[in-house]
Amino acid sequence: MGPAEPASCVCADTVAVRDEEPGIASALIHNGGGEYLLHLRDDIPGIREPGCWSLLGGAREPGDRSWEDTVRRELREEAGLDLPALEPFAVTGAVEEGSAPASVRVYVGQWDGDPARLPLTEGVMLRWFRPDDMDRLRMHPTTRDLVRTHATGRATAPSGAVRHGAGAVRHLVGAHLYLEDPAGRVLLGLRHHSAVFAPNTWHFLAGHCEQESAVSCLVREAEEEAGLGVDPRDVEFVHALHQLPGPGRWPRLQLVFRARAWTGVPEVREPDKCLGWRWFDPAALPERVVPYTREAIAHVRAGRPYSEAGWE
Repeated sequence: MGPAEPASCVCADTVAVRDEEPGIASALIHNGGGEYLLHLRDDIPGIREPGCWSLLGGAREPGDRSWEDTVRRELREEAGLDLPALEPFAVTGAVEEGSAPASVRVYVGQWDGDPARLPLTEGVMLRWFRPDDMDRLRMHPTTRDLVRTHATGRATAPSGAVRHGAGAVRHLVGAHLYLEDPAGRVLLGLRHHSAVFAPNTWHFLAGHCEQESAVSCLVREAEEEAGLGVDPRDVEFVHALHQLPGPGRWPRLQLVFRARAWTGVPEVREPDKCLGWRWFDPAALPERVVPYTREAIAHVRAGRPYSEAGWE
């Protein structure tokens, strides 16, 4: 296939995003050689970005419990891909012809396979491209900018962290729920054996902040994961762990909040992620606990509001 003339797709634009449904989740996939996986979409009027090179992804469906669920489902359905790790990267916007703007959550992941071997079910083809090749491709400027932003960050940031702007490094924010029952026991959940992060290990009820405040994330995750009702007015901040997980990983700010009151009894609402909830004596935690969870519990009980890990 010869080089295409540079062109813009008329179906998308950079817009003020809405923090409501519906929305789209896309995957920015790169390999170890600095190339990015692009999807040549069908040239059919009425679809999003017809005839353009784009990111794999699609619209959120009612059965998706999170935006990460959406992008993982789309990767499986469109290309048979199941990546070990996907992390939030950006929120942008798209415009469908004749419809209102929709928010787009972009996740980033690494894969080093041959796209020609993937069982593509939609579109024309998948191919690797270097960022410098993208000026000649028919693709939306927002997609091109996302790739270049990520590529610049990979080239310049220390310890694999992604830089944005003049020296700024993107951080992931996690919200964690610290609950104690009347006996002083702490609530933990056993993560599913197929979980990418900490399988078969006990952890706080927690989640990554999306386009929302940390307390709003906490309230949402409590209901989605365990059927618990938490009033934001009953939530108090108790600890922050500033964490650098390791080379190639984004820094994380793990925020821990205590709920002074709640409604409901913990139940398994997401059996593909959590196998069960139990209350533990904080002085006798099980052996398999996420290390920073164990540390955070100790800090909360000692009244220490801040700690760091991995920055040495």
